[in-house]
Amino acid sequence: MSAIQEPFSEGQSLVHRLDPRGKIGVAALFAVLLATANNYATILTGLALSLVCLALAGLPLRKVAARLLVVNSFIFFLWLVLPLTYPGDVVWELGPLSASRQGLLFTGLITLKSNAIIIILITLVATVPVITLGQALQNLRLPDKLCHLLLFTYRYLYVFEEEFHRLLQALKIRGFQPRTNLHTYRTYAYLAAMLLVRSYDRADNVYRAMLCRGFNGTFYSLKTFSWQRQDHSFLAASLLAAAALGYLEWLQPSLG
Repeated sequence: MSAIQEPFSEGQSLVHRLDPRGKIGVAALFAVLLATANNYATILTGLALSLVCLALAGLPLRKVAARLLVVNSFIFFLWLVLPLTYPGDVVWELGPLSASRQGLLFTGLITLKSNAIIIILITLVATVPVITLGQALQNLRLPDKLCHLLLFTYRYLYVFEEEFHRLLQALKIRGFQPRTNLHTYRTYAYLAAMLLVRSYDRADNVYRAMLCRGFNGTFYSLKTFSWQRQDHSFLAASLLAAAALGYLEWLQPSLG
């Protein structure tokens, strides 16, 4: 049985040693600041800060680039549509198509903003193991059901994946070959329904087993969190950087 891979959670860098509660809080703060920013000065500064954090974490750049490629593959379609539909000063025209300066600037802002947020989330959140992440979220007083959902999803997602592969293998043994016809569509619908039923049965059995073992809605852990000097320094530096981003956003005019 294989588990979900967490390639960024393994490491001994300064970022990996920080308290996960502080990293979650800082990541959320910067994500909100960057998502609501409206000028290039703020976004470029935030992108630079996220790259500094990435360098301190010492993460494998090839794997980080692979994650960014997935995000930018969706952003690519924005470059095909948004500059042509956003109203403003026309800077390029080809027949009935015309691109506006405001559309190009706005699309560029979205691109930089998205990459900065993804990098900061990879650096600060993906460096925390999922189990520790769930415990840290519960320690931060997030709803217990949300934390339990995260932990159970992590624990049983690969179990459902293996169940799906078993069902698919059973179809192949019975001579099933996918084609573009009604029989194939109906078979895949039955496959999805069977996976849903088996997932529900597995979840019900696990829940009953937990009740038999005295589960009362609380996960107990031997892992404890404690703030160290490096955590205080990281939090202070992050708050100063967040204040600088807020000042830049107030100082610079919005994109127009």
